[in-house]
This record gives sequence, structure tokens and C-alpha cells, in this order.
Amino acid sequence: MRAHVEFLSDDLLEGRGTGARGHEIAARYVAAQFRALGLQPGGDGGSWFQRVPLRRATHDGSPVVSLTSGGRNSRLTWGSEVSLRPSLTEKQRRLSSQLVFAGHGLSDPALGTDDFKGLDVVGKTVVVLEGTPAGMDTEVAAHLSSVKAQMAARAGAIGLIEIGRSGNSSRLGQYARGSATDWVDGKGEAGSTPKGLRFRMALSNTAAARLFAGAPRTLDQIRADASRAGRSPAGFALATTIGVEANSRWEDFTSPEVIGLLPGTDPALKSEYVVLMGHLDHLGLKKDAKAGEDAVYNGALDNGAGVATMLEAARAFVSSGKPPRRSLLFIANTGEEVGLLGADYWAAHPTVPLAQVAAAVDLDMPLPLYPFVDVVAFGAPHNTVARTVAAAAGSMGVKVSPDPMPDQSIFVRSDHYPLAKRGVPAILMMTGFGGRGKGVWDNFFAERYHQARDDLSQPIQWDQLARYAELNYRISRDLADSAERPRWYADSYFGRAFAPGQPKAAR
Repeated sequence: MRAHVEFLSDDLLEGRGTGARGHEIAARYVAAQFRALGLQPGGDGGSWFQRVPLRRATHDGSPVVSLTSGGRNSRLTWGSEVSLRPSLTEKQRRLSSQLVFAGHGLSDPALGTDDFKGLDVVGKTVVVLEGTPAGMDTEVAAHLSSVKAQMAARAGAIGLIEIGRSGNSSRLGQYARGSATDWVDGKGEAGSTPKGLRFRMALSNTAAARLFAGAPRTLDQIRADASRAGRSPAGFALATTIGVEANSRWEDFTSPEVIGLLPGTDPALKSEYVVLMGHLDHLGLKKDAKAGEDAVYNGALDNGAGVATMLEAARAFVSSGKPPRRSLLFIANTGEEVGLLGADYWAAHPTVPLAQVAAAVDLDMPLPLYPFVDVVAFGAPHNTVARTVAAAAGSMGVKVSPDPMPDQSIFVRSDHYPLAKRGVPAILMMTGFGGRGKGVWDNFFAERYHQARDDLSQPIQWDQLARYAELNYRISRDLADSAERPRWYADSYFGRAFAPGQPKAAR
């Protein structure tokens, strides 16, 4: 365990930034470990790698955004009143469209809600409130907020404008920075840009209010309506037209997923797969480092420790002398730190049929800085992988604790999530807050997380990391050898939303 983390977090790998030389070196290291273990290549063309085609888009000059209402045209001030996400699929955008207010912009059969019902939004731009109706489960709310662009595109909209629930849009500064990175495949389709949606925009509070000039309801009235728990304000057409003129510059590059395969041996189950994954990338080099300052984001625990756990779980399978019944895929993901891009690309372009992936376990940032007495399986309330985790942990005297940070919506923030969205029962594993855990986690988040100090200067307890690898081997072993595939729970929103046609389990 120590050997893996020492190599992956060495300064010579320069923080393993997505698309950077240091990450390529780390990928070769993982592939070499897979080969040494006797695994088979699980990437494209009989290789260890799936090259993820990535694109970084920036604005080429300042975009021009204008509003037309009552025959009068006015230009919005870039950065302070309006910001626009650079396009990953169009270098030049010239368009104008009518605006339609559509509540929170939610359309979800699993919830039985459709803010677009009765509205004509085809070829138009929808204006929606950020977030979700008050009182919604935090994980569900985080998921819905992350897929608003897809919902708008399905309704036929060509543009999406998000406005703050009480003031400026939270995306105003994000889009104003003028950079977006995503995978873009050979068909020109980008992961976060649904087909047909030509722009995403954020407005300041004052600019947003101008959209409702002459409307039957003011923005303040709409916000007051939205503050009531469980309520999404009714939509209506606006008497305003928006115009957009924007150019984008592109930088195309690639970064590899590293994939090792351990074939199963059961005639009935070997065509099914259990995925054990962890992200190999980190934040790279600090671009604005001062003279003498440590500029390398080593990522020893985020996520050198997770990749080491995956490698040693793979070693445990091989050294056991007992081949698994189902096949195992071990995947070192890229692009997690820039938006779960490698895992999302693999889920959209899987190297095995995705319907045959029985389960996925994601290993992200264990903290082997204390003798852990519990673990957390984010996603456990949603599928029966949780039962496997509980049994494996119990066999080692370890408890499984509930999510200690429900307000953070961790379930939708790591590499298992793109697989879950496509119907795979998936969880994220982390060491827990029991015993000394909470104090250690609090200190790590305050002093080390996403900082250059996440390095080998930490008091890493290597025996605890090895113990964590043993636990994840036992979890993966049970998933691989069990006669029954994991299932989503029948009463889980995510089961209904992500796998509507799959058999469900009673809780």
C-alpha cells in the first residue's frame, strides 16, 4: 500500500492533472501493476487504456447578450449582469429566441412532476429558478439540479437561463470565468451539453428582474411562491426576447482510463461484471504559486490511497487462488476532479455492455490516519450493495454508519454516479467518522483537502490502509460470487429514476 501511494504522490508526477504528463506516468504505473498481477487488458483495442477525448472551451472575446422588450433593445454588461458558458460544440453562436419561465425547470416521471407541462418551449429559451422546491431530499435535489440542462433539452428548449432564488445566480461567477471542460466524442456530442441546447446562461438579480417586464407576475412574487415547501411556481411565456453572439476557442486533448479485467469462471455469471474503481487524477500544479511555495497538489489520500486500495484488492483476488464467478473490472478513472469526466465517458462508451455490469464500488479518498471502526457507503439507502458492505464489514468487526454529511450530497459527487445514472447499482466507500474519525476528517477538510499538504507528510497508518483494502476485497468478492445480482430498492427515488425497468428489492 505504501509503495503505491509513495509513487503516485511523488513530486515528479506533478499532481497527476487530467491530460498532463504526470497523470500519463501514473496511468502507465497502474497498467504495469495490472500486468504484473496477471490481469487482462480491459481497454479499447486490446489495450489497458480507453483514451477519453476531452475539450477545454474558453470565450474568444466577450460575448454579447441583449434583451428586447416592448420594441426596445438593451445590452447586458458582461460579468456583472450576465455570464455565459463557453460552447463545447459550436465555435460561433448567433441566435435570438423568445423566453418562457418554467418554474424550477424540473421534469421527472419518478417524482411525477413536470414544470414544462402546458408550456410551448420548443425552439425557445427557458428561464428557471436555481435549485429545487424547498423541503426536497438533499441527494435528490442535488441530482435534479445537475440535470436541468438535459430536462430543458428534452422539452425542446435551445437555451437555459438560471436565476437565483433570492439574489444573483450562483453560476454568475462560474460562467464569467469563461472556461468549460468536457468529453466530446467522435460524433461531436459532449457529456454535459445535451443535443439541441445551444447555451446556458446566468444573470444577476437586477438583470433577471428585467426578464419579467410586462409579465403577469414579478420575479419577487415568483420567489415568494417558490419559498413555500414543495412548490414550483407555474410557468408562463415572457414578452422578452434574448439575443446571443458568442465565439469559443477549443483545446482538444486526451487522458486515459486504465482498465484491467479479471475474467469470471462461472458459465452462467462470467458475462456479468463487478466494477471496482477509483480516480487516479488530481489537481496538478498550482499555477499561481509564489516563490518557494509548494506548488504540487500531490493527492496522496485524494486519491492515491483509493487507487492503492483498488490495486491491492485486485492482488487479493489473484493471490486467493479462487477465481471469481463474475468478471471483475478494475478502473483507474481520469477527470474526476474536473467533473467526473472519465467515468462519465466510460459509462457512455463502455468497454463491456453496461447492462451486464452488476454493481460498482467507488473508492475515493479513504483517510488511513486513524484506526477506523466504521465505514460509510454513500448510496447505501438506494440499493442492495449496502447489504454486501454490511456483511463484509461485520466479518471484520467494522460497522457501517449512515451518511455523516447529508447536506453535502456526496452520492452525486463521485465517479460511481455516472454509472448509477445509467442503472448500475453503485456506491461510494469511505472510512467513517466513528471513534477518532470525525476529528480527523474535520482537520483534513480544513488543512489538507485539495491543498498541497495532501502529501506524505501526513501520519499515514499503512496498516489501516491495508485493512481497508482487505475490506473492499471482501465486498468485491461477495458481489462477484453471489448468485443474485444487486438490485435497487423499490422505494428509492434513484431506483425509480435510474432503473425503471429493472427488478427491485424490498427494503
